[in-house]
Amino acid sequence: MRTISSDTAAPERLAGHLRLTVARLARRLRQEAGSGLGPTLTAALATVEHHGPLTPSALADRERIRRPSATRIVAKLEDEGLVRRAPDPDDRRSCRVTITPAGRARLEEARSRKAAFLAERVAALSPEDRELLERAAGLLDRLLEDAAPAPASAPSPAEEPATT
Repeated sequence: MRTISSDTAAPERLAGHLRLTVARLARRLRQEAGSGLGPTLTAALATVEHHGPLTPSALADRERIRRPSATRIVAKLEDEGLVRRAPDPDDRRSCRVTITPAGRARLEEARSRKAAFLAERVAALSPEDRELLERAAGLLDRLLEDAAPAPASAPSPAEEPATT
């Protein structure tokens, strides 16, 4: 396990190390998920599951992507049978997107695979390291809670090509 000495724990260096480690972990978890969906489709599907039914515009806002991108994503998810579109009762020009049972099952399977991957590695750690990791997870949660959201005009990772 790589550690950072106290002299290199300056905020900028620690931030760089955290960024790389979290990115590597996220990439590895995506690989372990085996959902057959890329990160963009998976994120959108999870958003629909958690916040749906959503209009494509609401999905775009939540995912911080452009409306045309959200429309293409919804079409792909619908082609896979993972979401369903229904007319929006409040706006006949739009639709509401909901997750299907197949979509829920796909997310659950991916989450189970990722959890198993992590649980196997965490189980191999010493009790002290598991306690430290528990504390670190809490600190990471705090970092995210305190962070102000990026402006909506900022480019979204969901709009960039996946590098998995």
